[in-house]
Amino acid sequence: MKKKFVFILTTVLLCLCFALSACGENGTTNGQETINGNNQEEQFVDTIYLTIGTHKITVKLEENIATKAFVELLNEGDISYNAHDYGGFEKVGDLGHTLPREDRQMTTEAGDVILYSGDQIVLFYGSNSWSYTKIGKIQGAASEIKEILTESNPITVTIGLR
Repeated sequence: MKKKFVFILTTVLLCLCFALSACGENGTTNGQETINGNNQEEQFVDTIYLTIGTHKITVKLEENIATKAFVELLNEGDISYNAHDYGGFEKVGDLGHTLPREDRQMTTEAGDVILYSGDQIVLFYGSNSWSYTKIGKIQGAASEIKEILTESNPITVTIGLR
């Protein structure tokens, strides 16, 4: 009886070890992540676009929970909002949606795109120190960014994936 128990226990442990070794770090097989029941690798979207007047601006995204939720939201369509001057160093506007936050103390610089209070997008043309969630960085010269963001007040910003 004792030999039979040891044999069954050994067989179960071997099967368990085999099953675990066939899975990747995240518990999925073949190193692919399962999305909606399909074997497709999830790819991080690393760029969004701002349209301000006639200017189309590229934003390189940070990789965090806020940007992933933001991209999911943008998959449903572009978002437009009005942004107003605040403090002589930023344009801020209500996103109309709330995103998850990962606030960290930071000092911003011109070109930073920031989530504030989970529902406001801030476009910096100057600098400020506060606790924010960084969305991304505008690609381009800081002097051009300041000129575009200060052309009028308020400005209409449209954010999209294309």
